[in-house]
Amino acid sequence: MSFSSDESPASLLVPTPTRWTRKDLTGLQDLSREELTLLLDTAAAFKTVGTRHIKKVPALRGKTLVNFFVEPSTRTRVSFELAAERLSADIINMSASGSSLTKGETLKDTALNLQALHADVIVLRHSSSGAAQFLAERLDASIVNAGDGAHEHPTQALLDAFTIRERKGGIQGLHVAIVGDILFSRVARSDIFALLKLGAKVTLVGPSTLVPAELSRLGVHLSHDLDALLPELDVINMLRVQHERQQKAYFPSLGEYTSLFGLTKARAARLRPDCLVMHPGPINRGVEIDSDVADSSRSVILEQVTNGLAVRMAVLYLCNAARSGEWL
Repeated sequence: MSFSSDESPASLLVPTPTRWTRKDLTGLQDLSREELTLLLDTAAAFKTVGTRHIKKVPALRGKTLVNFFVEPSTRTRVSFELAAERLSADIINMSASGSSLTKGETLKDTALNLQALHADVIVLRHSSSGAAQFLAERLDASIVNAGDGAHEHPTQALLDAFTIRERKGGIQGLHVAIVGDILFSRVARSDIFALLKLGAKVTLVGPSTLVPAELSRLGVHLSHDLDALLPELDVINMLRVQHERQQKAYFPSLGEYTSLFGLTKARAARLRPDCLVMHPGPINRGVEIDSDVADSSRSVILEQVTNGLAVRMAVLYLCNAARSGEWL
């Protein structure tokens, strides 16, 4: 896969387009290792676009993308919007408050109306698990899941995997800890599916109330002792405590949570020198991660944001091409 020079917009060359046949990306659970690798390889090619003088390719020229964010978001919505712009798509941004959902219209009818207006790709964020799959089964447009309830957030996990692979040269054999609110984290679920298939050892860490024993059935390791794990980690991914999804208290106080599971300066000093520190954002500084650690040289948090743009370009391109058969 390659791009032409800065002087002229590039065509995208896909050596084996038949390897990607999915019009939708609603989750990573059902994807194969080969499909994940194709997504990451395609993202690597698209990342070079951001370094060019002309930061656009015509991969989605003439296509319409709808960013339909029923649940609030900043970084994910902006990332998808910029990804679509760099692919030369026409873009419509919608929120729940600005749609007929506030008048009682169903999600299905709203989406069908968007399709009737010839939307080619709908990027959906929704508070209900399964919302993206629901639309994917009913619409001809490509549906890309930008986060559905506590179910999955596939593009976040892809950008996490991309960042790890880029920094470490691969994922096979690495030990990755995902720390914090696992129970309510769609990021954690997608990370687990991606990282295990790509060969990593994954350990979930947090209080027993947020890291239930049944998660071990996914093939991960469980721990309630962060300090014991620190010296053996290659990557540590700190999750935000999602109070908005919790209906009761899952630990006594934020202070106690930080004392046991926060990545403080003292804990960071016990990590391997080349251990990557990650966070999906938004960061609660001083709770799950200390400010000095978040801003340190081992932190790749802002790299994750940059890489998210390339990953989302890859997802939008591949899904639309599979749907329409228009490979460049």
